[in-house]
Amino acid sequence: MVREGLKGVLAALPDIEVVGEACDGREAIELARRVEMDVLLMDLAMPKKGGLDALGSLRAQCPRLSVLIVSGFPEERFALALFRLGAAGFIAKDATLEEMVGAIRAVGSGKPFWGPSVTSMLASQLPKHAPAQLHDALTSREFQIFLRLGRGETVGAVGRSLGLSHKTVSTHRTRLMRKLALASNSDLTYYAIKNGLLE
Repeated sequence: MVREGLKGVLAALPDIEVVGEACDGREAIELARRVEMDVLLMDLAMPKKGGLDALGSLRAQCPRLSVLIVSGFPEERFALALFRLGAAGFIAKDATLEEMVGAIRAVGSGKPFWGPSVTSMLASQLPKHAPAQLHDALTSREFQIFLRLGRGETVGAVGRSLGLSHKTVSTHRTRLMRKLALASNSDLTYYAIKNGLLE
């Protein structure tokens, strides 16, 4: 219903053409491969392949595509991970239609679209500064694996989903556990829930 409503509004604008839609992350990746587009609006919480996983794949396979994240999560919660994965911007689901269209137009013209608080936070995250939260120190791949493990996926399942070997996922797990000062998977899940990172 949300997609249909937004599609109707965008299709009525003279400078925007809707070229397709997808119901999950896998479909979004396939659509981006097949259809030429300038901007892809994508939610973080999607079935089959979440927004963070899909974003990593899209940046690798369609590097010129601008991806605008639309989410109900607070922008600051995933800002660093989204920025590192190459998102062009972020717009909240409760934004007005005018704000949504403005964000699409900005990203479509090559301008990043981030809120003032995130812009300030990103500017402060220079190498000489310590990360604001422990998980901000994770690489984009570590963060992807961290979220999957936090949701209860096994190392094997994570590897199959991301196309990585069991050993590679285990290595990333060891590193991220060290960075987060965690000892077990239950600690990892608790950390993710406590910090509001699970979709």
